[in-house]
Amino acid sequence: MISGTSHDGIDVAVVDFASVNPVGQLEAEVLHLSSPGYPPELRARLAAALPPAQTTLAEICELDTLIGQAFADAADAALRQSGPVDLVVSHGQTVYHWVRDDHALGTLQIGQPAWIAEKTGSPVLSDVRIRDITAGGHGAPLVSVMDALLLAALPGRTAALNLGGIANMTVVRSATDVVAYDIGPANALIDAVMVASGANDLGFDADGEVARRGAVHAGLLAGLLADPYFSLPTPKSTGKEHFHGRYVEEALARLDLSLSTEDLVATLTAFTAQSVARDVRAAAVDTLLVSGGGYRNPVLMEQLRAGLPGVRVVPSDELGASTDGKEAIAFALIGWLSWHGLPGALPSGTGAREPRILGTLTPGAGPLRLPEPLTQAPEGLVLHSSVAG
Repeated sequence: MISGTSHDGIDVAVVDFASVNPVGQLEAEVLHLSSPGYPPELRARLAAALPPAQTTLAEICELDTLIGQAFADAADAALRQSGPVDLVVSHGQTVYHWVRDDHALGTLQIGQPAWIAEKTGSPVLSDVRIRDITAGGHGAPLVSVMDALLLAALPGRTAALNLGGIANMTVVRSATDVVAYDIGPANALIDAVMVASGANDLGFDADGEVARRGAVHAGLLAGLLADPYFSLPTPKSTGKEHFHGRYVEEALARLDLSLSTEDLVATLTAFTAQSVARDVRAAAVDTLLVSGGGYRNPVLMEQLRAGLPGVRVVPSDELGASTDGKEAIAFALIGWLSWHGLPGALPSGTGAREPRILGTLTPGAGPLRLPEPLTQAPEGLVLHSSVAG
């Protein structure tokens, strides 16, 4: 389970992992996918507490409980449909990712896992990012461990792109040459403007309708594309600590601009498309596998495809990873790896010195019993789905 940087709800996947087959592939079946939204009042409180806003320890404590209870309810609903599981993996809700001098020093995900363990009776793996950071990594993008396994079977140079609040990409040059990093904003700035303007009740640009009505402001776009973050070496990570609503306001103030909501959303959509396309072109990939909410924005995808002539751009569904549920599936995989004593992050993707087993375990209703650790990690992943649609 994960709530991403759009903080609109909880993506849930139940995945049944089989043993690794003789050719080193891990077989897995997706049994359940859902995405219950946060109650509106909880989402509003969370948004009000996120950077660059100021908050209190009391509010963080209350949100930790309320989000933990929301995750517990989401887990309970999923398990009522799919049946019991060996392990629940909860990424929780990121509220701060501490980066200083281009290096991650800490990260905070809230959503107290004890509520999940209490409600479901299952052990819970949580706090999955910090161990990679203690080993010198960015703790992101952790989805790269699944990307590398999924893309291993595809010919040529391939990449997986996730368009959530932040855009991240995993580039697989060969079985031993994988790089992953956060490109920059995907939906984060668009969503911030949609919420601030009250353009709709959804808090995002549904079907790109607002962007399609607007005109791109070339000067603002050029200024945004010149952000120093884009020139940092990889691996690197970012979040709403940098790309937030005030970031847009400051960019407008520097140019003494006042744009309509439509023109601003159109410009920010072009900003995402062009910043992502620039990095994909630099990676010289043949096939780009796309997931995340941004894939549902036809204006964004039209512009991205236009910027990538000769690149095959396909949804992650083609490899069995739901476009909307891919990150939840990835954290299920990380849970399987930790459960079996295997590292859950790629140092080439996060910048860590060495791979680490990820997460903190909270016991369920009974004693915590882990299986015998595996000595060989899988070399590929084959996903099947029992989920309709």
